[in-house]
Amino acid sequence: MTNTLRQPEIDIDLFSAEVVADPFPVLARVRALGPVVYAPRYDFYVLTRYQDVRAATGNWRSLTSAQGVALTEEFNQQLVGSVLASDPPEHGALRAVLSDKLAPRGLARTREQISDYAHRLVAEMVARGTFDGVADIARVYPVNVIGDLVGLPAEGRETLQPGADATFAGFGPFNDYVMEHLPQLMTYTEWMGTMADRSKLTPGSWGEAVMDAVDDGRLTQLAAIKTLSAYLVAGLDTTVNAIGALLRLLADRPDVWAALKADGRLGPQIFEEVLRLETPVIGFFRVANREVTIGESVIAAGAKVMLHWAAANRDPAKYPDPDAFDIGRNPLDHLAFGYGPHACTGQGLARMEAAVLLEALVAQAGAFELTGEPVRGRNPVVRGYESVPLRVVPG
Repeated sequence: MTNTLRQPEIDIDLFSAEVVADPFPVLARVRALGPVVYAPRYDFYVLTRYQDVRAATGNWRSLTSAQGVALTEEFNQQLVGSVLASDPPEHGALRAVLSDKLAPRGLARTREQISDYAHRLVAEMVARGTFDGVADIARVYPVNVIGDLVGLPAEGRETLQPGADATFAGFGPFNDYVMEHLPQLMTYTEWMGTMADRSKLTPGSWGEAVMDAVDDGRLTQLAAIKTLSAYLVAGLDTTVNAIGALLRLLADRPDVWAALKADGRLGPQIFEEVLRLETPVIGFFRVANREVTIGESVIAAGAKVMLHWAAANRDPAKYPDPDAFDIGRNPLDHLAFGYGPHACTGQGLARMEAAVLLEALVAQAGAFELTGEPVRGRNPVVRGYESVPLRVVPG
C-alpha cells in the first residue's frame, strides 16, 4: 500500500528514539497537516485529531482490528484469535469470559483486598524514606494486584512487567528497542504458555474462570492462553506507567499534592488528567477494510491506519492548553483507554488501583520531593518512566 490518494505526508520515523524522547512537537506538526497524514517510512496513515481518532476507534466495521492491531504482519500473526485482534461478535464473546469479574460489582468485591495491599506498600515506602516510584511502586503494585486476581503463582511474576513492556513495543516496527527486548518477550511467552493449567491457578480467580470457558467449549486451550495474556498485558503497562507519571506529578507539583491532601476526593480526576496528559499506550493500528473518508481525506481499502491516542489527547481543539496539567479539567472523555467496542476492559481496575493508592498516600505521606532526575523510558509504543527517585516524609 502506498499513498495513492496523495494525503499530506511526513517522512519522520514516529517510533525513533529522538521522537519518543519528545513526541509532542512532532505530533503537533502532524496534526496541523490534516486529519489523515501518510507516514511513508512504514507505509501507514496516522490520525492525530481527537474527533477523528475517537470516531475511528469506534468504527470497527470500516477500520477492523481482526486484520491486526500491530504494524508488522509477523506480530499480528501472534495476535490472531485474541481479544485485541478481533471484532464483534467474536470480540464480545471473548470479553464475556471475564465480564462479570471486571464489572463494577465484581471489582467492588476486590477493593478491600487491593486497598490493604496499597496501604502496606505505602507504609513500607514511608518507613524507608527514599525509594524509586517506578521500581518500588509502579512496577510492583499493579503486577501483584493483577497476578493475585488472575490467580498466578508468585514464582514467575517477575516476567510480567518486562514481558508486557516488550509485547507493547512489538506493536510498532521491529526496531532496535524491540530486538533488545526479545529475550524478555520470549521468557514471558514461554511462562504464559504454561499458565493455562487449572492446577497452577488459585481457585475462584480470573484464571480459573478462563479455564471454565475452556471446559465448556467457549475457548480453546490456545485461546485461553491468549486471553490470559491479553488481560495481563493490557492490565499492566497502562497502569504501571500512569502510576509512575502520577508519582512524578505529586513530587513536581506541591500545589496538586496539597489540594489532594486537603480533599481526597480529587484523586480520581487527578488520575484522569494524568492519563490524558501522559497517555501510556500511544495508540494501536487498524486496517481499512473498505475506502474510508475522514473530512476531505480518503483512506484506501487495505491501508494500515494508526489511531494515535496520545496525540488526540493533546489536541488543542478538544482540550485548551493541552500540554499543561489542569487539576480542574477532569477529562473523562480522554482516549487513554481507547473507545468503543475495543475500549480497555480493565479500565475500571486501573482506576480502582490508582484510587486506593492515592488514598494510602494521603493517609500516610506528608510530602514528596524528587531526589534526582526522572528517567524516561525508551519504549516506542508505551510512554512512561524508567525511574522516578523520591523522598517522602510521614504525614
